[in-house]
Amino acid sequence: MARVSARELVVLGTGSQTPTRRRNHNGYLLRWDGAGLLFDPGEGTQRQMILAGVAATDVDRILISHFHGDHCLGLPGVIQRMSLDRVPHPVHAHFPASGAEYFARLRHASAFHETATLVPEPVHAAGVIAEGGFGRIEAHPLDHPIQTYGYRLVEPDGRRMLPDRLAAHGVRGPRVGELQREGAIRVAGRTVTLDQVSEHRRGQRFAFVMDTRLCEGVFTLADGADLLVIESTFLDEDAGLAHDFGHLTAGEAGRVAQECGVRRLVLTHFSQRYSAPETFGAQARRHFTGEIVVAEDLSRVPVPPRPSRL
Repeated sequence: MARVSARELVVLGTGSQTPTRRRNHNGYLLRWDGAGLLFDPGEGTQRQMILAGVAATDVDRILISHFHGDHCLGLPGVIQRMSLDRVPHPVHAHFPASGAEYFARLRHASAFHETATLVPEPVHAAGVIAEGGFGRIEAHPLDHPIQTYGYRLVEPDGRRMLPDRLAAHGVRGPRVGELQREGAIRVAGRTVTLDQVSEHRRGQRFAFVMDTRLCEGVFTLADGADLLVIESTFLDEDAGLAHDFGHLTAGEAGRVAQECGVRRLVLTHFSQRYSAPETFGAQARRHFTGEIVVAEDLSRVPVPPRPSRL
């Protein structure tokens, strides 16, 4: 059996507005160590989860960017599956507060025996919406015809222990943990500080940007992201249509990634009008020098590993 990355994106669907033979409606599961964050489950997400090997018990949080159908019509099936499989932990659901009525309707779209615990947490304004062992989750408003939020996961900064310096200062075994906890210890009559044997380790960042025109929120979300999942509904030659309907082009997505220092760019949410997905990558490449992934249904995209030294 293939090894599952501790931090990866499982792509459940990549289409916009209507599914196609090759692309399901939206759906993205972020595995982040022990947590599972399900973003924008469009129609058919429950089946896509089965095909991708994602269980209902893998989901700890559901995050909805907005209440257009291609981003939320899969909610009833996912929620009912959680009860059918008796998910033992509470599942928190984040969504724009203006769509609370839509969320309630989708949650109870049909009769079922509810056993799972779903905790609705409407998003009323920009800022931190959740904190835990994974770090913090932020929501920031986007520019779309209805209220829309993008989401950003930020891991706290930490320290990277340096084996050569530990050895040089005679710190080994349980004393390494003691130094991490205390910040300084005495070794052979000398004080050894954490700064002497470690270096700053920047926390990893993930960003999810769906239906939007270019706006401040896009850049806030993408800033310094190790993995940016971003809509690129239109090709650059249709920039007028993109703006009219509140979307981005592939070139705009590439410019955002370059300006924000993104490490790995995932393009998705493709209009059904296009038949050559590689063109999205080519247009983003005109602006972005980093790694580009043109998302495909049921693919997996690892979060880039930390650099060995910053």
